Amino acid sequence: MDKPPQGYFDFTVYPLEGVWDISEKAKAKFDGTINKDELVYRLMIRQPDFVDQAFYRDMLELAKQKKANPLFEQLSFEQIEEGKTVQMLHVGLFDDEPQSFEKMEAFAVAEGLERLSKVHREIYLSDPRKVTPDKLKTVLRFQVK
Repeated sequence: MDKPPQGYFDFTVYPLEGVWDISEKAKAKFDGTINKDELVYRLMIRQPDFVDQAFYRDMLELAKQKKANPLFEQLSFEQIEEGKTVQMLHVGLFDDEPQSFEKMEAFAVAEGLERLSKVHREIYLSDPRKVTPDKLKTVLRFQVK
């Protein structure tokens, strides 16, 4: 790269995010119980505002020239608008997230909001390699109307 893109600044990589759902097969027979084997997800990392589609394509091509990786073909660059959401900081085990979702759903109902679906976003603020499971911090978020 000859020069940085307009608006470039040094930045720290944003936290990993995941959008979680259950498979179509699981939805067809959903009884309120979630089987972890039926979860589906997309992982992403927010990019700073100076990264646009053209810059992404250039950097992807540069990465492909440096080292081949079959997973490059699964990458995409997208702009996501979430709209109105309810979110909460969950502290603790991932397996304890249902209790936080119960609180979030009760809040939504109390505020006259309706959860759009069971799809939700998780933003991982802690590194599980460096933090004990009871201290993991995860932002939980779902869309409402």
